[in-house]
Amino acid sequence: MIRICIIGCGAVGSLFAAHLARAGEAEVWAYDVSQDHIQTIRQHGLRLSGAVEFTARLSATTEPGEVPRCDYGIVATKAIHTRQAIAQTAGIFDDQSAVCSVQNGVGNEEIIAEQVRFIIRGTTFPAGHIIAPGHVGFDIRGDTWIGPFEPSGTPMEKVEELARFLTRAGMNTIALADARGAQWTKLIFNASTNPVGALTQLDHGAATHFAPTGQLFNDLIAEGEAVARKMGIKLEGDPRDLVQKGAAAVGKHKASMLQDVLSKRQTEVDFMNGAIVAWGEKVAVETPLNKALWQLIKGLEHSWRDPEEDLASPESRNQRGPGK
Repeated sequence: MIRICIIGCGAVGSLFAAHLARAGEAEVWAYDVSQDHIQTIRQHGLRLSGAVEFTARLSATTEPGEVPRCDYGIVATKAIHTRQAIAQTAGIFDDQSAVCSVQNGVGNEEIIAEQVRFIIRGTTFPAGHIIAPGHVGFDIRGDTWIGPFEPSGTPMEKVEELARFLTRAGMNTIALADARGAQWTKLIFNASTNPVGALTQLDHGAATHFAPTGQLFNDLIAEGEAVARKMGIKLEGDPRDLVQKGAAAVGKHKASMLQDVLSKRQTEVDFMNGAIVAWGEKVAVETPLNKALWQLIKGLEHSWRDPEEDLASPESRNQRGPGK
């Protein structure tokens, strides 16, 4: 039996962990830094509600040294935590293991590749939220696309094997020789809906149906599409269809960046709008709306500290990001 470790068992990681554990075809471990969440999973199991209703039993820990060698890893942390998470868990994997990112944004695979040999590029559309420790709400169903991270030389057989395990577990996963198109489709979708939702505090459906913000979604998407075209990336569908699918979901789903803002946590905007701006600069495509939203979100994050105290610090002077 193969062994799979979910690195970052928050909302999205829990969807993968619970489905894989329920299927029973793999030994599943979950690693997360939340003591309350992990302790509840160990005592009572991992509960999903909403789109599905079940509780799964699996091994869970806050100590990476407790996890035995794994055949696969699925990284589902926030993008801002990738470097720390993979540094803590790299010892779980050997030169035959493969680690897949299902995180938001772009740039995570490059960080993981600093520690692990075989890397799988991935993007996932299911969404959820933490209801309580050990309990995750499954808000939006969707597919997952995975493919070899090109510089790592990951064998396609490993990608296909992981896709089969995930699909049989109930998380439909498509194995692609080139997953960049799927990843950029999700990136462009996220870079429109997330910062707008975070700044307006509108849930996904409300922001989509309100004409001014709905138009802003379209304009942001157009910028991202222009960058992808210049890079030679063929998108996996239309990001606007994802906007409409999210708006039609049951309940008032709050974008992950809005959840971060409401909790005054650092967001993933650098890996979303910041990444589109940075790539736009590399391929000579203007992205003024993405840049403006990146700047606004960074300013909002800055407001949670003491702006006057930070003003003179070297860190503050260096936080200029894309287009500095």
